[in-house]
Amino acid sequence: MVDLVLGIAAAVAASTLYSLGIALQAMDAKESPHGEHLRLALAWRLVRRGRWLLGTGLSILGWPLQLVALLLAPLVVVQPALAAGLLVLMFFAQRMLGEQAGRHEHFAMIAIVIGVVGAGLAAPPRTTGHGSENIAITLVLLGLGLASLLPYALRLLTRPPASPAPIGAGLAGGWSGIATKLASDDLARGHLMLAIVWALSTALASGVGVLSEMSALQERPAIQVAPVVFVTQTVIPIVVAPLLFGESFADTPLGGVPLSLSLALLVAGAALLARSPLLVALMAGEPVNQSSGSAPSPRPPSEEISRSSPATEAEEPSSSTTSTSPARVTR
Repeated sequence: MVDLVLGIAAAVAASTLYSLGIALQAMDAKESPHGEHLRLALAWRLVRRGRWLLGTGLSILGWPLQLVALLLAPLVVVQPALAAGLLVLMFFAQRMLGEQAGRHEHFAMIAIVIGVVGAGLAAPPRTTGHGSENIAITLVLLGLGLASLLPYALRLLTRPPASPAPIGAGLAGGWSGIATKLASDDLARGHLMLAIVWALSTALASGVGVLSEMSALQERPAIQVAPVVFVTQTVIPIVVAPLLFGESFADTPLGGVPLSLSLALLVAGAALLARSPLLVALMAGEPVNQSSGSAPSPRPPSEEISRSSPATEAEEPSSSTTSTSPARVTR
């Protein structure tokens, strides 16, 4: 039980760094040209920004803590426990924006806490008994890898009306969670080189996921992107854990019913909290609308153009049309 508690604590610490990192990264992603959507040019632009690099550094520091968490606790507990970072992000949002969380945010926070505690109490035994040659692992990771690259393939072939970039980011995050579990298992069994290989694959998947998520934030409000990414990257490892790692729900109290309910409550609370106007405003670097309690809505391009008087437009092109990209939507 001590190891389980320490594992959950490490997962919470990791998720805190992840959440703070993505908050900083999102601010710069929204300011980038939409023409760089799902292109390496977007990554090249972002790596030259100090704030984005700081966010990336925080995320990188979170990964060893996630590895430690998986050395101590099962995947079906660690992966959803990463939602706890949203609680820390909500705390910073309230402090920085001078706003208080509303009823829905409080309900979501309570659901996350209850879900983490319930998952911890009903957790299945941690296992390290996978085989690196396991055909199931190969097929699952191959499928996730190809599916996470689908947005880029569609971007080359056509311009879809609604880019699947958020789902692609979530799928890459699911790969990262599974690969981190594999790295922790091989590390625990003394297979250092295999652990390093899995760690490198995690870094690659995370890079694809970050680019997909930053691209998604360019064209959609974060209030739509964050829940999709989080739920996808959380649910996938939970679903495959019994198949790949033997973390069977049947080995938990009451045939897995308490664990299933705890995980469902946790994921639902995290998805609801990810839609909070406070978190949206924090990641957009803009104030919350005092009258409605919501993040300010993006200004349509037509409004930006109409702010210039006809006389001004006749004399010289207005710069206001480029000062705010239509894709720069608040989180």
